[in-house]
Amino acid sequence: MTESIFSWPGLGRLAVGGILSSDFPIAQGCILAMALTFIAINLIVDLLYSVLDPRVK
Repeated sequence: MTESIFSWPGLGRLAVGGILSSDFPIAQGCILAMALTFIAINLIVDLLYSVLDPRVK
């Protein structure tokens, strides 16, 4: 979304370009980076949730 609005090149555009040009190592690397970022953000949110809400242990 941000890439389209502000014309900033990003990981999504790189992944789509890699898929369309059949450059699979680039596509796999981008998808892996996005997945690891998603997992890390979810882990941080879960840890903060348990710290901020004392009812959750």
